[in-house]
Amino acid sequence: MELVDLSVPVESGMPVYPGDPEVSVAPALTVARDGVNVLGLHLGSQSGTHVDAPFHIDDALPALGDLPLSRFAGPAVVADARGLAPRSPIGAGLLDGPAWPSGGDAPIVLVATGWSAHWGGESYQAHPFLTEEAATLLVERGVRTVGIDALSVDPTPADDFPAHRVLCGAHAVIAENLTGLDRLLDAQARGRPIEVWMMPLRLDGADGAPVRAVARIG
Repeated sequence: MELVDLSVPVESGMPVYPGDPEVSVAPALTVARDGVNVLGLHLGSQSGTHVDAPFHIDDALPALGDLPLSRFAGPAVVADARGLAPRSPIGAGLLDGPAWPSGGDAPIVLVATGWSAHWGGESYQAHPFLTEEAATLLVERGVRTVGIDALSVDPTPADDFPAHRVLCGAHAVIAENLTGLDRLLDAQARGRPIEVWMMPLRLDGADGAPVRAVARIG
């Protein structure tokens, strides 16, 4: 068994979606002064590696606390969308490759763009993105958890969010800012099973929350 961390570190000045709260991490208490070390954190619910609840785009859709825990863990397949040019659309054809695990249950689908290599740089916002047709294909296949190693499943910045609308409208969970998906693609190519956990902070009524995303390779 091998565990793979799929999360980016939470640190001051880390990339955030345009307009989101900036992240600040600094000592609030110290052993020298207060007898204990405690960090003070300032961040948004969509900071770093995080999940979106459907409520993120529509007040009438389920908030984070309304979703079953099964949305955040389970068997996963990885779609290989690497090698695309900046701001390229990821069409439904690129999601046809991964084989569904046996048993009939739709897996968590992780979309590997390779864009996590740009984390921290100006080009990180120029990531590929899911088309509305690709999001619709996933929903039609019964997928209710989708992750991507980029800032968003839609373009950044964007005036409209078609992939979010399709996925959230189906009460799906979206994970963004994943990293390390290359290792999962390699494992998948060798026929090794993959399970993923992306458990959010318990923020009932929230639009989303940071997660520590971890994969287990069997």
